[in-house]
Amino acid sequence: MNEVLATLTFHFENKRNEQNAEPMKKYMKNLFPFLGIKTPERNKLTKLFYQQSGILKLDFQHDVVLELWQQPEREYQYAAIDYIGRSLKKLVKEDLPFFEKLITTKSWWDTVDMLAQKPVGTIAEKYPEVITESIDSWAISENLWLRRTALLFQLKYKGNTNEVLLYRYIESNAESKEFFIQKAIGWALREYSKTHPESVREFINSHSLAPLSIREGSKYLP
Repeated sequence: MNEVLATLTFHFENKRNEQNAEPMKKYMKNLFPFLGIKTPERNKLTKLFYQQSGILKLDFQHDVVLELWQQPEREYQYAAIDYIGRSLKKLVKEDLPFFEKLITTKSWWDTVDMLAQKPVGTIAEKYPEVITESIDSWAISENLWLRRTALLFQLKYKGNTNEVLLYRYIESNAESKEFFIQKAIGWALREYSKTHPESVREFINSHSLAPLSIREGSKYLP
């Protein structure tokens, strides 16, 4: 095991709590085992890990993230997401395939949504050419998590949102019966409505969308 990872594993294992783990597992549809470490405690341990390992002073550590992703308990993937979020300035265009691998591995909304907004959103903003090179194909992929990522990667762009692109991706997925796609469409529209409410209203009124997407997308519209 990577020595850096061993430091975090030591702290996490010492806080293993089976009583907490079971309800956490159930909340995630029994898809992943948990150590039973709740978020505030996990954040404290992760901060201690950063201090002891000095990992944040190094180049982005792909191998550490992969090892965290391979661990069975979900808290390790959450630790990887936290580390990624603190390393956004270090990411380059060539990292996108790495994050595509993470998106399509151990996939569920709790990791995918953060990967979409943070590393993918950051890379696409810095290197917009990746949109045509990669993300366009994600929007029509057979993998629903890549499609969800394409819908959500601009979530925090606000006034920098490429409206034409957002609406094109939504139109490509508007007929989907998949809950996670319908929800993502609504979420994307809701966030963009904070910046351009009239544009979102017009889009919703002029397109055939799932009731869930309309309900979510209209939440902030006056």
